[in-house]
Amino acid sequence: MKITSQLFLSTFAFILVSCFNTEIIAQKNNKIKVFTTAENTNWKLSLSNDLISNNTQKKATVSIVIDAEKTDQTFLGIGGAITDASAEVFAKLSPKKQQEFLNAYYDKNKGIGYTLARTNIHSCDFSSDSYTYVSEGDKELKTFNIDHDRKYRIPLIKKAIETAGGKLTLFVSPWSPPAFMKDNNDILHGGVLLPEFAPAWALYYTKFIKEYEKEGIPIWGLTVQNEPMAKQSWESCIYTPEAERDFLKNHLGPTLEKEGLGSKNVIIWDHNRGDMLTKRANLVFSDPTVSKYAWGIGFHWYETWNGGPPQFESVAEVHKAFPNKNLLFTEGCNEKFDASKYQFWGNAERYGINMTNDFNNGTVGWTDWNILLDQKGGPNHVGNFCFAPIHADTTKDELIYTPMYYYIGHFSKFIRPNAKRVLETISDKSLLSTSFKNSDGQLITVVMNQSEKEIVYSLESQTQKTTITIPAHAIQTIVK
Repeated sequence: MKITSQLFLSTFAFILVSCFNTEIIAQKNNKIKVFTTAENTNWKLSLSNDLISNNTQKKATVSIVIDAEKTDQTFLGIGGAITDASAEVFAKLSPKKQQEFLNAYYDKNKGIGYTLARTNIHSCDFSSDSYTYVSEGDKELKTFNIDHDRKYRIPLIKKAIETAGGKLTLFVSPWSPPAFMKDNNDILHGGVLLPEFAPAWALYYTKFIKEYEKEGIPIWGLTVQNEPMAKQSWESCIYTPEAERDFLKNHLGPTLEKEGLGSKNVIIWDHNRGDMLTKRANLVFSDPTVSKYAWGIGFHWYETWNGGPPQFESVAEVHKAFPNKNLLFTEGCNEKFDASKYQFWGNAERYGINMTNDFNNGTVGWTDWNILLDQKGGPNHVGNFCFAPIHADTTKDELIYTPMYYYIGHFSKFIRPNAKRVLETISDKSLLSTSFKNSDGQLITVVMNQSEKEIVYSLESQTQKTTITIPAHAIQTIVK
């Protein structure tokens, strides 16, 4: 009987210790981290767990409820475009500032961990001049070479890949075929691809991809044409929906396969949200003979150029209609550069609004425009100067970090490739929120407050409820 009692007491003590240890582990695993960036404060992606409330007197006015068991799209990545302009500005920085810049974007510990990139096939507006990779009139592409890119752009892309840990998901985009291939005989000002040059133009993409890969730069995918419905003063080319479909179906898709590049991911449209986004998707994705060549559809945010609202509903419509195709944000920036507005908070909030809504409507990845511009918002050979998240004052060898950089970082630093978006409900539109679960099980929620007042909200999951204060004009990332 004594032995039995001792055994019972020992067993009971063991259970108590085990339960206590399990509780400690559970508490440890349930601990969260809150990172905050807020206007008129020193918080810039700053750990700010003091904003977690243990005071029962502080009542939440908004609730965000996460259902971690319900997921949607798989996350591809976040990044920006490595243009000629970015590379030329980068080359003017001292080695110390160059390394600081690379770490700021591509090191996931020291910076915001970009994993996605875009670059241009020959010149775009953010080049110092117009150029192609062939001599004018060379239909056979015998003179094709990428020597132009070896001076600035290729070295920067290689350094970005190295800093990112040896892998960067890179897609490429043309702004225009060479002038001799177009009906207006001009690389600028729109125009259309002449039918007799469609085979040569399709081959041009493959030559570019192969030359870059010879340089040790893997190309993940490509878009058919940047902004195919925009006649611009810079490099541009018009494709009707039917023209883009037929070029992909009859030339680009088959040529990629013939040249051993059939595994590259082809993105159609690469222009604004709205009715044209849904029209292009319907035309291409509903046709099995051309849909097989298309990984997905890309879009920009410039439908707001004339003051209209972002048309996020078109993104949701495409995601619902074609759940097996992918939506990728391929370009966006704040236009009309003004150096006095480097720290203008509204520029950053535009990013937060668009990224949150795009992800909540099924977008798999998000690509900013230029990663770096100079103190004039360029270089740009037609004077189309814009903002970037980081600018360089090349006269002072200084880097200027704008609020946009930190807002993007609240997503890119914490949401990692192959994460799954997690469904959530939010009780009040005073906050914006999106959630992802990383492949290691880590739950990431990004919350944004555009209002003039701080807001107390509760973040709820099946196992935990936390009350957090978000300051006015702020963005937070909660890591669980």
